Amino acid sequence: MIQHDHICTPGFVGERFTERGYDLVLHQVVSEDDFQSPNVKTQFPDPTDFDVIISMGAPWSVYDHEIIGSWVLPELAMLRGAHVDHVPVFGICFGGQLLAAAHGGSVSRSAAPELGWVEIESDDESVVPAGEWFQWHYDRWELPEGATELARNANSSQAFILGQNLAVQFHPEMSSAILASWIATGGAEDITKLGMNVEELVRQTAERDVSNRERAHKLVDLFLDSVAAQSKVDRG
Repeated sequence: MIQHDHICTPGFVGERFTERGYDLVLHQVVSEDDFQSPNVKTQFPDPTDFDVIISMGAPWSVYDHEIIGSWVLPELAMLRGAHVDHVPVFGICFGGQLLAAAHGGSVSRSAAPELGWVEIESDDESVVPAGEWFQWHYDRWELPEGATELARNANSSQAFILGQNLAVQFHPEMSSAILASWIATGGAEDITKLGMNVEELVRQTAERDVSNRERAHKLVDLFLDSVAAQSKVDRG
């Protein structure tokens, strides 16, 4: 699991991988001490040492090369290598945008940023269920050539599949505990700038902790049993 900072933690997604028998190995890119100056150096592991790669969210943009170029460019190369070697990749929000950019798509500022619980529609609920998922993003992707879009809403593409790669724009890992950490590290200002109420978002998220855990677990199961399982067949 590529954890890009100290606040985008595994949550319900990591929980389900562990329940499914996986040993969760965290590779944290930016430490809490470096959070305000994140252009750090890191050595990404060889993807072929792992059964699955999970690329998590981040507060930066994929195209912020002056700010995070020291590691975002190597991560893009690592994700391309994982694809070549048939290692399944699950990209979440920033991680999904990385998958788009790594495979020839693009990422740019969205005219309609999304924050909070947002409805999406799905073409294939056997991979990505429709309904409300937690969003916190200011960017959007353009699909890479060969990708199949699975989910969307009026604002942006919300999920795509490309070989053994699954990208989602939302945050299935979200819990009230994770939200509290985001609010404490500058997120409250983002919420209010978009005309939302912090206390109301906290309440909505707490109310969904049980149901979102179930939905996150289901999404992980669908990824492992379809996308990742197919890549194992490809590897023989």
